[in-house]
Amino acid sequence: MKELIEQAKHIVIFTHMAPDGDAMGSSLALKHWISNLRNTGIPEYRNIESIHVIVPNAFPAFFNWMPGSAQILIYEKEPQRCNTLISEADLIICTDFNDPKRIGPMGDKMLANPCKKILIDHHIMDERVRGLVDEGFWSEIHSHPEASSSCEIVYELITNDGLRITNEIATCIYTGLMTDTGNFSYNSTRAELYDIIASLLRAGAKKDEIYNAVFNQYSTDRIRLTGYALYRKMRIYPEYHLALITLSADELERYHYQIGDTEGLVNMPLQIADVFYSVYMREERPKPGTPKARIRISFRSQGDRPVNIWASEIFHGGGHMNASGGELFGTLEQAVALFEKSFKNYLKI
Repeated sequence: MKELIEQAKHIVIFTHMAPDGDAMGSSLALKHWISNLRNTGIPEYRNIESIHVIVPNAFPAFFNWMPGSAQILIYEKEPQRCNTLISEADLIICTDFNDPKRIGPMGDKMLANPCKKILIDHHIMDERVRGLVDEGFWSEIHSHPEASSSCEIVYELITNDGLRITNEIATCIYTGLMTDTGNFSYNSTRAELYDIIASLLRAGAKKDEIYNAVFNQYSTDRIRLTGYALYRKMRIYPEYHLALITLSADELERYHYQIGDTEGLVNMPLQIADVFYSVYMREERPKPGTPKARIRISFRSQGDRPVNIWASEIFHGGGHMNASGGELFGTLEQAVALFEKSFKNYLKI
């Protein structure tokens, strides 16, 4: 990867829509790393003139504290500036996604630029994405579905070159590891992960402060929305060890929903004894020119009970065995009906 960075003047780093902690952490860690390479005075990196992180839409406010977050460009807010940067880029790095559709309109702009492209991701590729690989769309690929997070892969890329992990990089990477494993409660059994955590702590990552910044800065509305969702909107299917939470756009607006306010909600039903599967559906109002609402769907499970095949085959999504996502364009009622029609075929009881 360093060879491609050495050849670049204008670098753009992308991550996916609705950026989570892993998306934020991996993209910012890469920016800090490349900036450090440029600032070392090593001749190979003097060509680098600009490094930008661009995200499709706004990220949750509880990531505002992350080093470098203030410099992130949001495509929805500055499309013209972002389009110019994308078209001028001679190296694009995509992190925490492998499908151009996951970055919305930016995906078409990326596809139109013939420059070198690097993929860093830990999600399973579907057949269409594998087609891009076969066509040679990516100049370099670091795809490891067995990894806990994209931040773990970024850590390996940096340290394999013998480079020092700075405090800023350690903070960003630890944030991604923590959030993408539910504070190390799932997808985190490999011993190597804890070697990485120890290294990040030695580099200056303050785990308690990071946890507090992400999980203990909620608004009153968010806490009340969570209570409402669990008390009024959670359904249990006891014979299938399954829980479902649905929230309509009206309900979200009633509690002044902000991006990230339902982050982690899908995990909560798994705290119930004998609930091994949890699904959360959130309705988004149709955008101008689009007649149907988008239903965002999150899947979680425990143990050797996969949900990624269900998410892929029924809800046009995918992901990891225990943590996946999907979507449906239509009504919340249609999504629930499809959920109830299909789940018996995918649950391991």
